[in-house]
Amino acid sequence: MRGVQLTGHGDLDKLLLRDDIPVPTPGPADVLIKVSAAGVNNTDLNTRLGWYSKSNADASDASWTGEPLHFPRIQGADVCGRVVAVGERVDPGIIDQRVLVEPCLVEASGKIMDPPWYLGSECDGGFAEYTVVAARHAHTVDSHLSDIELASFPCSYSTAENLLTRSQVTANDLVLVTGASGGVGSAVIQLARARGARVIAITSAAKSERIRQLGAERTIAREAHVSEELGDNSIDVVIDLVAGKQWPELLQVLKPFGRYAASGAIAGPMVELDVRTLYLKDLSLFGCTVLNPEVFPNLIKRIEAGEVLPLVAKTFPLARIAEAQREFETKRHVGKLVLDVVGG
Repeated sequence: MRGVQLTGHGDLDKLLLRDDIPVPTPGPADVLIKVSAAGVNNTDLNTRLGWYSKSNADASDASWTGEPLHFPRIQGADVCGRVVAVGERVDPGIIDQRVLVEPCLVEASGKIMDPPWYLGSECDGGFAEYTVVAARHAHTVDSHLSDIELASFPCSYSTAENLLTRSQVTANDLVLVTGASGGVGSAVIQLARARGARVIAITSAAKSERIRQLGAERTIAREAHVSEELGDNSIDVVIDLVAGKQWPELLQVLKPFGRYAASGAIAGPMVELDVRTLYLKDLSLFGCTVLNPEVFPNLIKRIEAGEVLPLVAKTFPLARIAEAQREFETKRHVGKLVLDVVGG
């Protein structure tokens, strides 16, 4: 089959397009999916660059689980496609059904994963014509949306849904989201609004109008002082994808008993914490990677009900994956960049 292999940690030259990769064989509890489209994510770049490593010496721990990755690896956590074959323990009724793949895998290679694997990191993902996952992670979806549009949902929107689930966002909450123009940030706005919550978004001036169209009632410039703009003790929930130097202000604007949830650190992973702010305000902090069991099924329901919209900024053929990742790094887009696997 045709696909893109990551041959090691490093620059874009580590991405190798090949047309002689063996088609994977599904195990007894697996499904084989013919991939039609796959989204580009921060995790693709982070994994390639070895960003997840906490070691100064090498990148041997540069994975979601902290274990060394095995190369070559086919990346791609956002997968839309159709099931074309199943293992002996899987209901054949799912064959030819269109599916979205849950990227956080609690089962892989016939085993329960603890900690869970991430699609395209600990096992091969969607940057190829075919991929194999446990049947429990292939969710049928009934929607009028195209495969390209559907491929914009799995990783970003499930991450957003998980952040909101873990921080227990309700219609009574005022939510502040950082990195609002990215795939996860824009999904947080839509999914929070679907819960009836109000949203304030941090973004660039050039993107503020588009962000308000998604449902944010107000935007704040990235370079602004959040505590000066909003005032201390004014926000119920902070959904943070950025971290960096601004981080102490994010806790400062939280109300007593406020909730903070994070799943990214694109402005820098090292932050300064005044522990007094944490305990005197009775704050709850949530690190969100592994999806709660109900998160992906709930996301599928919201997609089928039309409660969230796809935000596809641009589409690239699979062969132009390096160009797609270069454009992703510029952060000039709103929403997702998606690879057309069938056409490219």
